[in-house]
Amino acid sequence: MFTGLVADLGTVAAVDATADGVRLTLQTPLAHEVGEGDSVAVNGVCLTATGICDTRLRADVMHETLRRSSLGDVQAGAAVNLELALRAADRLGGHVVQGHVDGVGVIAAVREDGFAQVLTVAAGPEVLRYIVEKGSIALDGVSLTVARIGPGDFDVSLVPETLRRTNLGAAADGDQVNIEVDVLAKYVERLVNA
Repeated sequence: MFTGLVADLGTVAAVDATADGVRLTLQTPLAHEVGEGDSVAVNGVCLTATGICDTRLRADVMHETLRRSSLGDVQAGAAVNLELALRAADRLGGHVVQGHVDGVGVIAAVREDGFAQVLTVAAGPEVLRYIVEKGSIALDGVSLTVARIGPGDFDVSLVPETLRRTNLGAAADGDQVNIEVDVLAKYVERLVNA
């Protein structure tokens, strides 16, 4: 489990794609805090560390994850949002984020709003049905608040600190982002439909 508060803007050092899946090597000072078998969120996707060496860690990305997230398109040199798993004694500064991506959205627009930046994200109905205005959402693993909902998209507003600390600060029209909706919405839907 994660909180959506990015701990480091890491770099993809290598992408080893095979018929079996993809092995990512990530460059990050957080590698010193990770052990083999630990969970690490990479752009909001929960992966398992399979190897650590100095400031690098490796993680395998299986086909299911490649189908459901944007990690299949990640290239060496890309900046990725990294977060270590939540410890029971840590503050929950963002919201409950599982690292289980619900869909991939596309940045439809980026606009300035004072010192903030507003991202409009186009998403399918299978994701939009869980989104509420002023509710929590994670984009590429970043805990955000929904500012507006439209028929095929939604807005989030990013403060300067988020723009500086995450890869969303470089987001541009057409970029893909991993979307994780608030898990509570999915449980409510399941209970209501039961």
